[in-house]
Amino acid sequence: MEKQKIAVLGPGSWGTALSQVLHDNGHDVRIWGNNPRQIDEINEQHTNTSYFKEAAISADIKAFTDLSAALSDVEALLFVVPTKVTRLVAQQVAQALDHKVHVLHASKGLEQGSHKRISEILEEEMPADKRGEITVVSGPSHAEETIVRDITLISSASKNLADAEYAQELLSNDYFRLYTNTDVVGVETAGALKNIIAVGAGALHGLGFGDNAKAAIITRGLAEITRLGVKMGAEALTYSGLSGVGDLIVTGTSPYSRNWRAGDALGRGEKLADIEKNMGMIIEGVSTTKAAYELSRQLGVEMPITNAIYQVLYENADPRQTILELMRREARVENEFSI
Repeated sequence: MEKQKIAVLGPGSWGTALSQVLHDNGHDVRIWGNNPRQIDEINEQHTNTSYFKEAAISADIKAFTDLSAALSDVEALLFVVPTKVTRLVAQQVAQALDHKVHVLHASKGLEQGSHKRISEILEEEMPADKRGEITVVSGPSHAEETIVRDITLISSASKNLADAEYAQELLSNDYFRLYTNTDVVGVETAGALKNIIAVGAGALHGLGFGDNAKAAIITRGLAEITRLGVKMGAEALTYSGLSGVGDLIVTGTSPYSRNWRAGDALGRGEKLADIEKNMGMIIEGVSTTKAAYELSRQLGVEMPITNAIYQVLYENADPRQTILELMRREARVENEFSI
């Protein structure tokens, strides 16, 4: 692929790591953010210590607080901002952008209230004459490992296969590999909903349960997020792939995951407000739990694990007692659509 000019919107951990991947592939990379201190650090120190204490960022990667300057002459945009500000940032981009670009996103969540996926928000806010089909970049990936060039495999999904292939070629290299997919609903819902199960897996650890419980929540959690995703129009097979079970494993088993860490703290008795304050980063699984709980009731999908986590997060239920109530549920037959 010829050298591309790319604006990465969001200088968080994943946005920074993907910027480095793009730079390693020979592209002209700009990072945009609204925190002047952070932007100055990237430009002057070539670090982003809010997220990476030791990793260096290439000096060729330039950071901007001026959105119009960051978007100037770019061929592609990569949204990596929290779900709750995606619509606002997309509106700002639509006003500032003066040409057609490829639009990718690597965020994982559902919008509060509307329950819309990230690609739906971007489609609504960015005029069709300024973009191709939205491409979702999602899968099992810790920014802390990608930034040091550890091997990572993820999915690239778009309604238009050519757009997915563009992202695949843009990002793939010797340590970072993408597989294309056209099931946008599946890839996006898998990436969002697995954060709920990761909170639950962390809570089990915090409560002192072992590997048996970990395997149980990941397996049965996958079953229920598949049920909801299929009801929303996804293909069941997607949840057996990188963006489904792959992402669920990496997020539901590692202290690198802020969702797992939040659950772990809940299991140890900390209050949610204190956890969110101390984390210093958005815990997408908290808001996604509320969205999924509401969606499951609206669509008539049974999601007992999600319901239990909702009760702990939003109704101050005791985590240990909630687990016991799950274990006492009526016995069921196992298949991919029952729990």
